[in-house]
Amino acid sequence: MKRVIMFMSVAAMATVLLGSCRKQPLDNLTEEESRIYVTNYDDKAAFNSYATFSIVDSVAVISNGASARELTSYDQQLIASIKSSLEARGYVAVAKEAKPDLAVNVSRIDNTSYSAAYNPGYWSSWPGYWDTGYWGYPGYGYYWPSSYTVFRTRERSVSIDLLDLKNPSKEGNNQLTAVWNAVLRGSGVWSSNNIGSMVKAVFDQSTYLTTNK
Repeated sequence: MKRVIMFMSVAAMATVLLGSCRKQPLDNLTEEESRIYVTNYDDKAAFNSYATFSIVDSVAVISNGASARELTSYDQQLIASIKSSLEARGYVAVAKEAKPDLAVNVSRIDNTSYSAAYNPGYWSSWPGYWDTGYWGYPGYGYYWPSSYTVFRTRERSVSIDLLDLKNPSKEGNNQLTAVWNAVLRGSGVWSSNNIGSMVKAVFDQSTYLTTNK
């Protein structure tokens, strides 16, 4: 069984809770307040039983089903931040040839989706505040013609996965088990300036991720 923990900054949560008293509270969020960090872990995993790890040398970029590997300056900084955070928890970084206990995958997700909405139009006989008589047409109603609206949505996020190499195929299905995952979403996720605070946030909410007995 896996547990899911969701994190939102305190300031963002307070703004949402006050939504009934303020107009458009989400419009006032800063980039930091908009970011959400989600961590998942295998509650059967004994994280203090792992001692070593190896992290990928590049980042997988997944975009609308296609994938590629990149190593931009952002990717280098992200990998280094994750590596140092794991080392701070007592884990030792080794080469993948040294048979580490944990493998660390890092991915950037960049998906763009499109959707269309159809408005069938609207007839109205009620005049509203600005009634038709104001314009010299008393007794008239308002009419809006039908229309189509196309929406374009783009989402960028980061995924960090820890895979158990110490106990491969423990379920007998020839599959590596993911024991921990973190997803970073929101504005500014792909900004180098935010890497330190984002990685710190997911590790702060994963106190079980340590070699301490």
